[in-house]
Amino acid sequence: MKLVVTAKPKSKKAYVKKIDEKNFIVSVHEPAGENKANEAIVKALADYFKIPPYQVQIISGYTGKQKVIEIL
Repeated sequence: MKLVVTAKPKSKKAYVKKIDEKNFIVSVHEPAGENKANEAIVKALADYFKIPPYQVQIISGYTGKQKVIEIL
């Protein structure tokens, strides 16, 4: 399953918000630098879907706020 995620790094409140079946907003505390926000987004989505983090992969958008993520 592929998802489109809008990332909000360095937020005061961390959450995963479902917009529709394929679009999500993921807000994390970590800053965007050094891949910390991407790792936090993967962990947040894994927790949201109750799956291990290795089943969540960023397909595109590593450096942008719009990401395509695949759930294995």
